[in-house]
Amino acid sequence: MNGVAFGVFLFLFLLVTVMGFAAARWRRAKTMDSLDEWGLGGRGFGTFIAWFLIGGDLYTAYTFIAVPATLFAGSVTGFFAVPYTIIIYPMVFAFLPRLWSVSHRHGYVTPADFVEGRYGSKSLGLAVAATGIVATMPYIALQLVGMQVVLQVLGLQPSSGNWFLKDLPLFIAFLILAAYTYSSGLRAPALIAFVKDTLIYLVIIVAVIYIPHHLGGWGQVFHTVKSNFDSSNAAAAAAGQPATKGVFPATGVGQWAYASLALGSALALFMYPHSVTGALSTRNRGVIRRNAALLPAYSFLLGLLALLGFVAVAAAVKVGNPPNAQLAIPQLMEDQFPSWFAGVAYAAIVIGALVPAAIMSIAAANLWTRNIYKAFINRAATPVQEARQAKLVSLVVKFGALIFVLALNKSFAINLQLLGGVWILQTFPAIVAGLYTRWFHRWALLAGWLASMVYGTWVAYDTPSPTQAHFGSSVHVFPGTHTGIYIAITAFILNVVVAVVGTVVLRALRVPDGVDGTRPEDYVADIGDEGVEPELNPVQPAH
Repeated sequence: MNGVAFGVFLFLFLLVTVMGFAAARWRRAKTMDSLDEWGLGGRGFGTFIAWFLIGGDLYTAYTFIAVPATLFAGSVTGFFAVPYTIIIYPMVFAFLPRLWSVSHRHGYVTPADFVEGRYGSKSLGLAVAATGIVATMPYIALQLVGMQVVLQVLGLQPSSGNWFLKDLPLFIAFLILAAYTYSSGLRAPALIAFVKDTLIYLVIIVAVIYIPHHLGGWGQVFHTVKSNFDSSNAAAAAAGQPATKGVFPATGVGQWAYASLALGSALALFMYPHSVTGALSTRNRGVIRRNAALLPAYSFLLGLLALLGFVAVAAAVKVGNPPNAQLAIPQLMEDQFPSWFAGVAYAAIVIGALVPAAIMSIAAANLWTRNIYKAFINRAATPVQEARQAKLVSLVVKFGALIFVLALNKSFAINLQLLGGVWILQTFPAIVAGLYTRWFHRWALLAGWLASMVYGTWVAYDTPSPTQAHFGSSVHVFPGTHTGIYIAITAFILNVVVAVVGTVVLRALRVPDGVDGTRPEDYVADIGDEGVEPELNPVQPAH
């Protein structure tokens, strides 16, 4: 253990811990006993706070670890994370203000609230809520994986010894996270996001200037990477194996995989409940639109971060035996930075895990409380009971993710995260199409969701890789072709086809379609418009 690096890391971690508990008094409300206050921060965040909150939510610690790790391993397809976080924002600019307006008009807290009110269907709302919770759980677990990688490089996770002592730092970090999330709600990650994002900007900008300079410049970095990959490919060819490494996506079918991954991930990103939670916490529609214009600054940062994977190759970083590419960036910083700045970098990654983990657990708790607990278990739940239920469930979610990571193989969490992206995209027709049209029949949407969930799960399970028989890749051959496509896109196409055909058939049969609890003007309402103030106990349509 490097004492200087650990000291700097500990100081910054304690700083955000104090900020997490102090957040309960920041922008203090009369009471935290409602989901509007605890789960959405009072629905009052402006452009500046929302930029840090949403950015801190979307660009996570695992992103910090995994994106450059894919390039370090020679799979330039991993660079798809950069274009997808660019093309998403024009879509966000178009549809998310409409979701904000209708949610504020009717007091909706979750996307499943909107789906239930729009289609008059508790069943469809339950499907959206369950998908959101199941897709979010492995996402939280992956934040822990990112923290574990840093703690291992920092020397706080010995490779052998008592299992409890080995993971004690992780237990302590998550106990603290659970405590200040319980007391402060969404205000805690909103306040901590200022520190997290500032540190990450600082570390990445310094890294892309300082480390390549010491390696002979970016030209030398790319030359070394190309030579390294060419040697690996030549050795693979000599052994009768396909070449797998490169600095550009493979031509032809490889580019279809790259493009479909970018498009599918972009469509899915703001279907995740934690993304919607950040958006619904804002003050007005204009805040969302301004953030849609400003958030691509994080995508620029992500591009620089991805290139650090190539820098790690050029620096000949050692990532253990057997090799673990996820160690590449923390080890690169350990090797190249002065001890004190390495401590800053480690703190940036760990804090980068705490912020999204807190928001994700709050979003999952909101879904459980509004769309399962209140919809099916306690229909007369008061705002105080809702808040109490959400706080308890947020603890269960966090500790469930902790046990998940510690008790199961890490590859299982990664496989479930792969499935999470496939699953969450299947809520897109019900949510986004519902913001513009009521044409789809509620039962057809439910049938499309079910068909795509079953198909996507089965195909992902049936996709092998050189190292595992199942869940080997997020790309599978599109039916009837030899072209690899992101599994979520294929499942999404099936979803839409079933929903369209089902709607035509069900309308022809005159099957009842539920009551739409919204009005056209709800989708363009803003603060100051008559009736826009949220109703704490909105009247639900008949079912």
